[in-house]
Amino acid sequence: MKGIKASLLPAALMGTMVIGSGMASSASAQDPYTVGVEASFPPWAYVEGGEFKGIAIDAMEAIAEERGIEIEFQDMPFPSLIPALAAEKIDILATGLTVTEERSENIDFTIPWWETNDVVLVPEDSELNVFTAVCCGARVGVQGGSSQQAWMEENVVNSSDIDVELAKYDNYVTAVDDMAIGRISSVIVDDTSAQEYINAGKPVKMAGKIFIRAPLALAVSKDDPQEILGDLNQGILAIYESGEWGDIVNGYIPGVTIPAIPGHMPNFVDTYQKPVAGLPDLGNE
Repeated sequence: MKGIKASLLPAALMGTMVIGSGMASSASAQDPYTVGVEASFPPWAYVEGGEFKGIAIDAMEAIAEERGIEIEFQDMPFPSLIPALAAEKIDILATGLTVTEERSENIDFTIPWWETNDVVLVPEDSELNVFTAVCCGARVGVQGGSSQQAWMEENVVNSSDIDVELAKYDNYVTAVDDMAIGRISSVIVDDTSAQEYINAGKPVKMAGKIFIRAPLALAVSKDDPQEILGDLNQGILAIYESGEWGDIVNGYIPGVTIPAIPGHMPNFVDTYQKPVAGLPDLGNE
């Protein structure tokens, strides 16, 4: 079995930390797969004490251990992650990545490992509701390149005469902080991250939910040039069935209900047409 590496690679490349060094004797047989993450997106991925932490980080390490592969993490701004994966500058994308039709044209998805809805966050003392927080002169924060930006543009900004302005951010932490000091009216983010901000004591509350039931998944470059998709699919299912996935998620979001894996995947996802890589009994017909 190959070793597992976790490299903390923010803007400047930093040293590699070997996890499970007793397994590293055959590491030279295969360079580590580079896993792109956005390390400012708790609870999925973040940096604390100079180390990567989060649901996606722990899960990727568990999958690598399960499948006997080496990985290293590279921190990138979210708008850079999908282009980097499409250009094969990274091998795997692991964060709270929403599956969308547009993205499926440029990258390939694993089986879904989570399902999310979006919520509208407002300051804790705000009287805005889910409707007034995204209209009537509101300035709404979204992450650049996110599914939340796409939803707002398609359903609000470009489809009506509603007076609303989108403020695009590199990460949601900055957006939430800006909202707290009055620079923007509201923030649209996935419900998992929203709850994390509330649990962390941010002065925000949920004004309401946008029910989209969007699956989240890992992703690889289009057509899986590294031939890693089967290993990722098998690893995701293995850690779910063993209970390790549930332990990881509950470690960051105590008491949350764990969706079944695999969950629903839209028909537009080519890699979820039967047979699925590594899991031939799964997939849409």
